[in-house]
Amino acid sequence: MTNTNSLPENDQPQVTNLSQAEVGAVHAGLVRMHQSMAELVSAEDVEVSQSVAFEVNAARADVRQSFVAFTRANAAALQESAALAVRAEQVSFNGVAGLVAAGSVEFGGAYAGIVAGQEVRGEKIETIILLSRKVEGSVTTVMDTRGALIAGLVGGLFTGIMLLLGQALFRRK
Repeated sequence: MTNTNSLPENDQPQVTNLSQAEVGAVHAGLVRMHQSMAELVSAEDVEVSQSVAFEVNAARADVRQSFVAFTRANAAALQESAALAVRAEQVSFNGVAGLVAAGSVEFGGAYAGIVAGQEVRGEKIETIILLSRKVEGSVTTVMDTRGALIAGLVGGLFTGIMLLLGQALFRRK
């Protein structure tokens, strides 16, 4: 097992290759991980294969057959992978995600809890909540944009009424 400590920015290596390693934080121009685990990965380009990462911050993230809890990138490609949350300008996704927020989302056989994007395209998209201006492809969703707005309004109204009733019933004199 290898442990890597955070280096000052000017002392950071340009390329870091991890294979069968466990690290805390990695900062470099390019990070490649294979069968490794990392808490934080920060780089211009990140390539993750058969690995686990808690947080990935990158301009470009390429994740294959891996689990990444939180991903922030300009462009993210996750293939046969799982993620809790993905935030990027462009996302290409095939796998399972809790939350995907992006300008442009392309799904290929994906399952997601919540998807929010300007444009969503895909072969087969299955979500609980889908929020998008433009959707192309076969979509199965529990709640679309209009349904989410209605559910939010009804939930807020119900909560407000319950709070008012609670105050009226249990008000101290």
